[in-house]
Amino acid sequence: HVQLVESGGGSVQAGGSLRLSCAASGYTYSSYCMGWFRQAPGKEREGVAAINDGGRTAYVDSVKGRFTLSRDNLKNSLYLQMNSLKPEDTAVYYCAAGRPRRAGYLSLGEHAYDFWGQGTQVTVS
Repeated sequence: HVQLVESGGGSVQAGGSLRLSCAASGYTYSSYCMGWFRQAPGKEREGVAAINDGGRTAYVDSVKGRFTLSRDNLKNSLYLQMNSLKPEDTAVYYCAAGRPRRAGYLSLGEHAYDFWGQGTQVTVS
């Protein structure tokens, strides 16, 4: 039973920082591609950052240089450090896990992910 539990969301002023965490269980975490997605009110969900089994990362352009994604395979955890937050970063953030398609697979597309967390709200004012 795959489970992804996000934490770390909250309210922050523009320019501030938050660190999101995702605790994973129920599968071989280290082999999965992991990602963070977000959905703002009235908008479609978008991929924010992803990391593959080898530690390679990808980011959507709007967060490059501000967000840093990392994973700890010993703790089955995923982290998203968000700095210099902007009001447009306000959204519900979701952790997602994708079964390994092939070695080194990395994607920001929803189609690549099989399991999702419940989400955590991030509000930047």
